[in-house]
Amino acid sequence: MPVQTTPEAALPVREVSRLIGDWVARLGEVWVEGQLTQISRRPGARVVFLTFRDSSHDVSISLTCFRPVFDAVADVVTEGSRIVVRAKPEWYQGRGSLSLRASEIRPVGIGELLVKLERLKRELTAEGLFAADRKRPLPFLPRRIGLVTGRASAAERDVIKNAEARWPAVRFETREVAVQGVHAVSQVVGAVKELDAHPDVDVIVVARGGGSVEDLLPFSDAELIRTVAACRTPVVSAIGHEPDTPLLDLVADLRASTPTDAAKRVVPDVGEELERVRQTRDRARHAIRALVDREAHGLEQALAHSVLRDPYRLVAGRDEEIGAEIDRARRTVGHLLDRADSDLAHTLARVVALSPAATLRRGYAVLQRADGAVVRAPEEIAADEELRARVAEGEFTVRRTERRKDDEG
Repeated sequence: MPVQTTPEAALPVREVSRLIGDWVARLGEVWVEGQLTQISRRPGARVVFLTFRDSSHDVSISLTCFRPVFDAVADVVTEGSRIVVRAKPEWYQGRGSLSLRASEIRPVGIGELLVKLERLKRELTAEGLFAADRKRPLPFLPRRIGLVTGRASAAERDVIKNAEARWPAVRFETREVAVQGVHAVSQVVGAVKELDAHPDVDVIVVARGGGSVEDLLPFSDAELIRTVAACRTPVVSAIGHEPDTPLLDLVADLRASTPTDAAKRVVPDVGEELERVRQTRDRARHAIRALVDREAHGLEQALAHSVLRDPYRLVAGRDEEIGAEIDRARRTVGHLLDRADSDLAHTLARVVALSPAATLRRGYAVLQRADGAVVRAPEEIAADEELRARVAEGEFTVRRTERRKDDEG
């Protein structure tokens, strides 16, 4: 029921604001489509504040939601994104302002695709397919370049034309396939596998011109991403233009911004390489010339030395010294030999003097019994016992026939 008021019985502002709030509170949730023009996420705040605008008219409204609601789409929703929200109108009585409290946010159209792509990107990242350490360097000069591209496409012409301009002898192994539509993924995957198995292909380029997100979806397909990750041959992604970033760019060993850029990356420029060869040759000549000059100067200095001017001078000066040293060595060796000879003679004389044979030559004899025992005392010999007498010049037999009186004691 409308509130009855008169100029004399006017309602205060707070009452009008309260009545509006009561009416708004009776409204239910609605789905609203619009464009985000401003996002305010204060650190630590539980609520995210957004500005929601009608993209066709100059009409905006405040939109709020709890942080988990916005975080669910934060990876794909930015300022300027079109979204659909399920929200309930709210009236802030103290400030007299209307806003929408969102309980669900969905990207519109392409945004839904981006959500799926972002989910797939996180899954493949977790598998390690985008890791930098698994990417391989491209060969300096490939024997043959594998090219996967659309039939009679501008991308094919750009790659081949620019590659041949840089290196006229370049060779291609081309596979023309569908690059969009229902058959694109299977044909691109088959072409990549075929070129990866080719023995002469050293690098594979997957090229396509620009297009919408929907057109480039085949190059973000999980099957293609895993196929490229399993390739033994380095793969270059040249899809679309600079802003286009399909998932193939992330798994490829090299991402080229355009097909033309891919041609510049896979082969060197023959003019630049010839210039490098010329510069290297000039540096080598300069280095060799400097080395020869340095060595020639050193040789001149060496030849200027007095020893090299008269090389026999040093030998002649040392001749007398060598002769003196030889004489000194001979005298020393002679003295040592004489001294050793004298010592040997004295030692021999002492040995001879101490020898039992020398004692025998002085007239002594050694008496031995039949068993070989040496006789040292008369009482050791029995009467008529036969003994062997050994003298200096030989030996003979003796017999004891009598005993002396002094032996009888």
